[in-house]
Amino acid sequence: MRYAILGDLHANLTALEAVLAAIGEEGPIDSLLSVGDVVGYGAAPREVIALLREVGATVVKGNHDAAVTGELDPRWFNPFARAAVDWTVDQLTTDERRWLTDLPLALDLEHCSLAHGTPSHPERFDYVQCTEDADPSLDLLVEGVCFVGHTHVPVTVLRLNDDPGRTAYTISERVDLSEAHVALVNVGSVGQPRDEDSRAAYGLYDSSSGLFELKRVEYDIDREASRIHAAGLPDVLADRLHLGV
Repeated sequence: MRYAILGDLHANLTALEAVLAAIGEEGPIDSLLSVGDVVGYGAAPREVIALLREVGATVVKGNHDAAVTGELDPRWFNPFARAAVDWTVDQLTTDERRWLTDLPLALDLEHCSLAHGTPSHPERFDYVQCTEDADPSLDLLVEGVCFVGHTHVPVTVLRLNDDPGRTAYTISERVDLSEAHVALVNVGSVGQPRDEDSRAAYGLYDSSSGLFELKRVEYDIDREASRIHAAGLPDVLADRLHLGV
């Protein structure tokens, strides 16, 4: 099976359209996956939801999705994120909010699993920012690979078959997961990269070969920044797209 994996779309329609076009040129893809945060920050939540539904993506719930549906209190969000949550709530229809509400927190699929933050406690939306943060999830996985997002920074944390007691990490864009006993793979962000690379990120995973590849694609940032400004959202949410932070 060949999977394409999207992370942290954040209502960035232009980036999502560019990524889907790039995926379309990758050859046959058996399944399109998303690790959540469909909405938040960006100014095209309705359009992004509609496009995900149109292409039949398998999606799990992110913390911004949960905040918009009222399942998560956004009081601990920064002021810019809270402003985007409030704005998004007013934009969505009842059907769109229901779609977000019905998203699962985590999923186990045939060849991989999905969560937004961690599979060990998906309801807490914990961040994996070091190998120790990943250990509870790697202990839970027992075997296989789980794709996550949340930090917007691509990285693979894994335990290799020849040394399953040691947790290591790599920022390589090509990782042979056939050599991993368990792996937690952050696929970066489509809509708001934070690794100082403003290009949209997405992942490709071939379960037969075990190869994971992180891909980047240029998109019209000015177009999406203009959409954010026109919506009256905080300027920083547009400005950061140019910086990849």
